[in-house]
Amino acid sequence: MALAIFDLDNTLIGGDSDHLWGVFLCETGRVDSDAFARQNEQFYADYQTGDLDIDAYLRFALSPLAGKTPESLAQWHQEFMREKIAPIFLPAAADLIERHRRQGDTLLIITATNAFITRPIADALGIDNLLACEGEQLDGIYTGEPAGIPTFQEGKVTRLMQWLASRDDSLEGAYFYSDSHNDLPLLEAVEHPVAVDPDDRLRQIAQSRDWPVISLR
Repeated sequence: MALAIFDLDNTLIGGDSDHLWGVFLCETGRVDSDAFARQNEQFYADYQTGDLDIDAYLRFALSPLAGKTPESLAQWHQEFMREKIAPIFLPAAADLIERHRRQGDTLLIITATNAFITRPIADALGIDNLLACEGEQLDGIYTGEPAGIPTFQEGKVTRLMQWLASRDDSLEGAYFYSDSHNDLPLLEAVEHPVAVDPDDRLRQIAQSRDWPVISLR
């Protein structure tokens, strides 16, 4: 048995849930669509080039949640899952998850997208363990501020090592599946790095290091 770690966006699903959440909020009139859409697209472009300011992005992404409880936002997320996420589930990703499950591996999603967005997606994929960016709550109400160490770039490794320590576990024999060069720190930390439908930069690195390159599309 080993740890099977999965990135979420553009790895286990055929799109970016964080970006799609912003699109959904604009399309449903829950934010100032013009200004929010421009910022959403710019942050997504910054992520793709490796230039994302994660703290600034989290404050932007969490701002629509401010002053609301998770319970009051549940209907928003149900609509989002139905309209934006269900159409981009990948049968091959489900097969990969099931293969690791049959092997008895521990399944974990680690994603830079916040837990409000990703927890229901992880649940739908049948993966209980999730490490994600967290939104601060006071008295059960979102403040719009991030909390803790963001699970982004080197932060994914930091949060993972904390999680492993809490379980008295290790990375021995671990797999990590990702599409993004932003995940190089964690890909380099595991015994079995796998590039999944990778961006151009990760594809070049994976090929130069003889890492497996697969497609779930």
